[in-house]
Amino acid sequence: MRLRPNEKMMLRISDVAGGDASAPSVSEMLLAARRVRTDIPRSFFPRMIHNTLHDRGVIARWRQFLPVSDATPVISLNEGSTPLIHSPRLSAIVGRGAEVFVKYEGLNPTGSFKDRGMTMAISKAVESGAKAVICASTGNTSAAAAAYAARAGIASIVLLPAGKIALGKLAQAFMYGAKVVAIEGNFDDALRLVREIGETEPIAIVNSINPFRLEGQKTAAFEIIETLGDAPDLHMIPVGNAGNISAYWMGYREFHANGRAKKLPVMTGFQAAGSAPIFHNKVIENPETVATAIRIGNPASWDLATAAMRDSGGAVDIVTDAEILEAQFWLAKNEGIFVEPASAASIAGLLKCAGKARCAACPLPKIPEGAKIVCTVTGHGLKDPEVAKDRISGIVTARADKGAIMNLIGG
Repeated sequence: MRLRPNEKMMLRISDVAGGDASAPSVSEMLLAARRVRTDIPRSFFPRMIHNTLHDRGVIARWRQFLPVSDATPVISLNEGSTPLIHSPRLSAIVGRGAEVFVKYEGLNPTGSFKDRGMTMAISKAVESGAKAVICASTGNTSAAAAAYAARAGIASIVLLPAGKIALGKLAQAFMYGAKVVAIEGNFDDALRLVREIGETEPIAIVNSINPFRLEGQKTAAFEIIETLGDAPDLHMIPVGNAGNISAYWMGYREFHANGRAKKLPVMTGFQAAGSAPIFHNKVIENPETVATAIRIGNPASWDLATAAMRDSGGAVDIVTDAEILEAQFWLAKNEGIFVEPASAASIAGLLKCAGKARCAACPLPKIPEGAKIVCTVTGHGLKDPEVAKDRISGIVTARADKGAIMNLIGG
């Protein structure tokens, strides 16, 4: 059915919401709204999202394991189902018949693992009647919150530490329509302010202190078990605000309790040396690292992460910025997987454990022959292009002539 430009939409929208067979499609309504410069009422979006076509996102796939009901509007961008990539070269470095797999979370819709938790946090916020959400962020949370809020048709507010956010992530927050506030302080200051605002204002907090975030993020563990047929022997993961390692452990334990996994993995976390509060067992007042996503001095999920590593027989260790950047480049060059610096902390950690610099508590020597090891890499390399730019060198120019080019490339 075609709408004329002078039609005001509201009756047509109610027709669609009521399932009228003669009603226009969603795309027709959006196009018509553009023509008459009329906004689709926000109240329409939850009804639309309840029936999202071709949704294979986290909630659609794992609904029975998540705290959702028929009353929960599913705000999804088809997140999750990221690849678990076998890494033959990392496997060879570890030796002893081990098989190393990389869980590439950078292929989520906004480029990081945060989307798993955000589909849950925003869905539950909309269910509760929230008209706006707020978060503190080192970058990835802001991108995910802004994107899913845009999808839901509600407002998003982001508090960022001024001058400490990677350009790619900052651009995402603006493009998704968030109201961005740069504060004079670090992430921990931003989170403190978010907590204070959430206590007095009708705005939903979507940081990982929101329990629905971890519920969504635990689904990555489900996917790993589904792919491997069981939990891995060892799981290595970057640690910043510490929610992700906590969520993975939650997911592994849940599937183990349900009989879907026969074993539980050893959980080992890696923090940047200049931002390692859990490793040093003290708050870091001024954390510093090139890995901006884990530049956090007082993790919100500190206790949960510590319990996950302790109860699984794992450990926490540190990697230097130099080790992180070298691992980032190594993974891209040798396995074709481009990740942001913080993501490479798990790869740097594995390389450290496989070398001579491993810590006394390192679990790698204790794993069995033929063990399966998973390294989570949390965000795409294009999230932080400024760091990668330093690798761009050696570009040469040539005449538009085959012979000149062959001479340059040694052909």
